[in-house]
Amino acid sequence: MARKTRQSIPGIAQHVVQRGHNRQQIFCSDEDRRTYFAQLSEAADHYGMLIHAWVFMTNHVHLLVTPKEADSVSRSFQSLGRNYVRYFNDTHGRSGTLYEGRYKSCLVVGDRYLLACYRYVEMNPVRAGMVVRPEDYIWSSHCENAFSRDTGLVTPHATYLGLGPSISARCQAYQALFEVAEDGIARSLRAATAKSLAIGSDSALRRLEAASGCRLLPKKPGPQARVSLENYDSDP
Repeated sequence: MARKTRQSIPGIAQHVVQRGHNRQQIFCSDEDRRTYFAQLSEAADHYGMLIHAWVFMTNHVHLLVTPKEADSVSRSFQSLGRNYVRYFNDTHGRSGTLYEGRYKSCLVVGDRYLLACYRYVEMNPVRAGMVVRPEDYIWSSHCENAFSRDTGLVTPHATYLGLGPSISARCQAYQALFEVAEDGIARSLRAATAKSLAIGSDSALRRLEAASGCRLLPKKPGPQARVSLENYDSDP
């Protein structure tokens, strides 16, 4: 079966997920996370991948990124695949694959969807029951985006900068995003990521399709081709 084509358009944000093989741990210690952080930062700088939000869980990572070039994300993760897996195997006395396969991603188009993706990424530890509040989890971008505590990894997206005229105003507006209940965008984001499509308003996606030549909207399913979104992995 042919692999799904992951769409990547320079200047258009992406939600990226990479999971451990058979849900195994990809981080066993804070030292593992520090090593991944350093290697991610180096790869992103080298290949032109801007990181807006991130979270390192136990067996997977989520990021919201924007590529400067069409291959910025793929080359960044290829670099991580070489370097971090070698480090992890050497450190923990193992061999073989670490990840379940290629990373999964979807394009994120429009302010509403971008801010929902920011929230989705940083709420992962809360949804997983690891912490009560997102700011209680240190291995994410939340304290930088919500409280301006620099991690050295985040580049603010234009949509984030549009939240207010000053750092304090942006932080307050960003904190307010986490005070409301999660809407249906999170479920749609999971489905779009699983199918390597895009999330955004139909009109915005049609305009981007026309401009880029990429297929971003799913084909209408036939009578035998309907797939329930319940089949998609909803693990945070």
